[in-house]
Amino acid sequence: MSREAASPNSKASVIILTGFLGSGKTTLLNRILTAEHGRRVAVIVNEFGEVGIDHHLLLSSNQEVVQMNNGCVCCTVRGDLVRSFFHLMEHREKFDTVVIETTGLAEPAPVAQSIYADERIRSQFTLAGVVTVVDAKYIAMRLEESGEACEQVAFADLIVLNKTDLSTPEKLDETEHLLTRLNKVAKIHRTKNSEMDLTAIFDINNVELSVKLDDH
Repeated sequence: MSREAASPNSKASVIILTGFLGSGKTTLLNRILTAEHGRRVAVIVNEFGEVGIDHHLLLSSNQEVVQMNNGCVCCTVRGDLVRSFFHLMEHREKFDTVVIETTGLAEPAPVAQSIYADERIRSQFTLAGVVTVVDAKYIAMRLEESGEACEQVAFADLIVLNKTDLSTPEKLDETEHLLTRLNKVAKIHRTKNSEMDLTAIFDINNVELSVKLDDH
């Protein structure tokens, strides 16, 4: 995709990136922010300190929005997510995809609902899908202990099964079967060090929330 200015009449696609601490989510986010993928992406993160950002690349004086070397726009959540969307609207011509990094314990459904909480946001943004990063070695334990982990898997459109080098082929097959039991429609990508073709993320297809609820 070229880096021509985004059309003011087209909606930006929103991708929710979720996963527990240690899953490799932030590593994947850094790949999005630094890879030469040619996509026009805005990323909403919790803190700039979690990702490698040069603060001199500021787009605004309030230090909440920065421009990355690969053309990505990065915005921090200060206050609520709705406010972050309003900040991005001021730079709408610079992106056509938004990636939202959630905290480790965040369930994706409320984050998705916030996109539709304001008519101005609905007019410029649309939910493309949910990407959930899981640790191949520990996800089974996470699912037993945490309802949030179950929600993150259940509402995913794409599951990144990361750290596959720390597991055996047999165990990976068992883990995939477990994930499929929770979510029959999500695609599963096996990775190590969160290395993957980012096109799978940018071209994600959202499955209607009602379909996911019917499956669970």
